[in-house]
Amino acid sequence: MAGLEDLYREIILDHYRTPRNRGELDAPAVSAEGHNPLCGDEIRIFVDVRDGIVTDVRFNGSGCSISQSSASMMTSAIKGKPVDQVKAIVKKFKSMMTVDEDESPVDESLNLGDLEALQGVVKFPVRIKCATLGWNTLLDALTTAGQ
Repeated sequence: MAGLEDLYREIILDHYRTPRNRGELDAPAVSAEGHNPLCGDEIRIFVDVRDGIVTDVRFNGSGCSISQSSASMMTSAIKGKPVDQVKAIVKKFKSMMTVDEDESPVDESLNLGDLEALQGVVKFPVRIKCATLGWNTLLDALTTAGQ
């Protein structure tokens, strides 16, 4: 199990050191801002949705390795996917983090890939908000986009 934890740690650090999809998008993309007052993490998610597909997504902000790597992994996982599938991925991720307030069933067939590296965060409840900050902000951005 230690080997798997080392691999997960390396995936998280890789996304922190070399974030994917960091930056901003111009209009017609929409954005939303998220902030974790407990630790000071800040994130802004930019999302471009066309014909029900997330055609592009970016993030910027500052914070701990968990919040920033989670946002990087999230953007990689959702880019090019239909909004319904994106929402299902968000639901499964939040369920994995044990913070899913929605009682509807989770699509267990979804493969979270690298996102499973963040599963260890559950051992540290105070860090769950760090891992889910970008995800909650993404949902806000999708709502702003009328999705």
